[in-house]
This record gives sequence, C-alpha cells and structure tokens, in this order.
Amino acid sequence: MPQYQTWEEFSRAAEKLYLADPMKARVVLKYRHSDGNLCVKVTDDLCLVYKTEQAQDVKKIEKFHSQLMRLMVAKESRNVTMETE
Repeated sequence: MPQYQTWEEFSRAAEKLYLADPMKARVVLKYRHSDGNLCVKVTDDLCLVYKTEQAQDVKKIEKFHSQLMRLMVAKESRNVTMETE
C-alpha cells in the first residue's frame, strides 16, 4: 500500500487510478479525532494512501473529492480531465 508524502503526487496517482477503471475505483475519507489525522484512500484493489495532520490540506482534499465526484457522475468520465492544483 503506497503512502504518498506530497499531495501533488497522490492526486496525480489517484486520478490515473480512477481513470484506468472508473467502475472499480473506491474513495474513502477517514478522520481520527484522537490523532488529528485525515486519511484519504483511493483503491481499485491497489490502495493509494495520503495522511495529513495539516488543516490547510483539508481544502485541497475537499476540492479533489468534489472533482472526483464530478467525474463519477459525468456520462463520459474518460474524456473529462481533472484540474488539480
């Protein structure tokens, strides 16, 4: 299970994983209050993980998650590309 240290690497890898097989991809957001950790997992049986304790990363994760949701509901998700910054 690869755990990414930078958000940019994780978001690019997660986008590629999703676009490879949209029907198989799953996204999990998990917050642990006791640790103050937010964990994002994107998987299609190959699990990509990004963990953070930084409050500033929450906005990035929220934007990424909403872009993934848009891709999931788009009729032609393979032709739509995400713009992550």
